[in-house]
Amino acid sequence: MTQEIPSDSLQLRSIIKGDGTLELSLETLPVPQPKDDEVLVRIEASPINPSDLGLLFGAADPSTMRASGSADRPVVTANVPEKLMRAMAPRVDKSLPVGNEGAGVVVAAGAGEHAQALIGKTVGVIGGAMYSQYRCLPAKQVLPFPDGTTPAQGASWFVNPLTSLGMVETMRLEGHKALVHTAAASNLGQMLQKVCLADDVPLVNIVRKPAQVELLRGMGASHVCNSSEPTFMKDLTDALIETRATLAFDAIGGGTLAGQILTCMEAAASATGAPYSPYGSTTHKQVYIYGGLDRSPIVLNRSFGMAWGVGGWLLFPFLQKIGPKGAQKLQARVAAEITTTFASNYTREVSFAEALTLEAIAVYGKQATGEKYLLNPNKSLS
Repeated sequence: MTQEIPSDSLQLRSIIKGDGTLELSLETLPVPQPKDDEVLVRIEASPINPSDLGLLFGAADPSTMRASGSADRPVVTANVPEKLMRAMAPRVDKSLPVGNEGAGVVVAAGAGEHAQALIGKTVGVIGGAMYSQYRCLPAKQVLPFPDGTTPAQGASWFVNPLTSLGMVETMRLEGHKALVHTAAASNLGQMLQKVCLADDVPLVNIVRKPAQVELLRGMGASHVCNSSEPTFMKDLTDALIETRATLAFDAIGGGTLAGQILTCMEAAASATGAPYSPYGSTTHKQVYIYGGLDRSPIVLNRSFGMAWGVGGWLLFPFLQKIGPKGAQKLQARVAAEITTTFASNYTREVSFAEALTLEAIAVYGKQATGEKYLLNPNKSLS
């Protein structure tokens, strides 16, 4: 050990009990000793991503949340509707750690040369259970950042950056020429816009507020369509004609937006000289759902021919598809550009106790654009 490290630490846990109660609490665990090829990381920043909320809250009804416990060891409980308990069966009565990614400082390491070389370095980490004060991980699984990078700057190094790069790589692998992205003013959307500008990839952004249009325009976006405007369908079709985008990534999930995108893609294909056919254009149009901001059913009003697809897209299967060398190449780019292209903005940094207040949950739990929280498990309230 290279510095004084406590014997015990805290970890945020989520459990859905058999009686239909969700419980969030802090559990005391021993700080592990790193093996030869492992490092011990003091976690100082971990984003609360939409992808974390499913595990954190399960199918609990937000309106039933209530707080108890003490100021430094809070407990949050909520009810899971009986009709949704069947879907929660695989996790019932299992206390689960939360947090997909984070960053911190390597405070101890095993005897291995690579592990020892990381002591004192700020690193990005993945592997689950990142809402913990300390995490012990294989040295090859952490991403060292350039000197001077803070844990807060590196916290969102994995999910959003690699998703944005993965979208562009998917476009190339599947033979498309341009992209469409919804909820485009999010941290991920801003990263994707920067990547597309740097890589000269045409991008059509879809947002729902004028301020979000201005935000992306200020970043250099050429195509931003406001879905709340009465001219949305025309605006989107015009942008698709200009960019020839036939691939969309949709963070909304439910409702009519995916179908609207396909309809406009078909209109754009027809406007660019596709021969008439009662089955529509032969240009394949693809929408990938990668988020669930709208949990309602996906509504497709069939007005886009037969050459189309709607499917799901997730980061980890994509990384498996491109293999370790492909993933390492993307991660190296993230590390090099962590304070520029892949910089993230947060509304607030919270401690464990602050994250488990009903007021904070009401903000980050609704997944609103521009209200992203950063958890610092080692932040003191004093």
